[in-house]
Amino acid sequence: QVPLVESGGGSVQTGGSLRLSCVASELRSGDYCMGWFRQTPGKERERVASISIGGRTLYTDSVKGRFFISRDNDKNTVYLQLNSLQLEDTGVYTCAADSRNLCSSSAALYEVWGQGTQVTVSS
Repeated sequence: QVPLVESGGGSVQTGGSLRLSCVASELRSGDYCMGWFRQTPGKERERVASISIGGRTLYTDSVKGRFFISRDNDKNTVYLQLNSLQLEDTGVYTCAADSRNLCSSSAALYEVWGQGTQVTVSS
């Protein structure tokens, strides 16, 4: 099994909601800062949210108040709740793990990556 597997993506209308899941194997997600990134063709990958080992959460400004990251270490799973979705939220959402607990906005500082799940928002 690959180290991180995402699920929960799909197509929704503006204002809708989705919950993304990232299940970790071959590692204990509780020992990592876990981040969610998104990427759209022609755009740079951006960090959407991170949650530290201690539970501190960080969000990019455009999703504050709408997206919520959480973790269930007993299930080795990290979630991203996406509410009030907008067209600009469209992209491939990928989870990543950072053993140093830096929780950086830079993708280069995360060590383990999933393959992503597509989120498409339409009007």
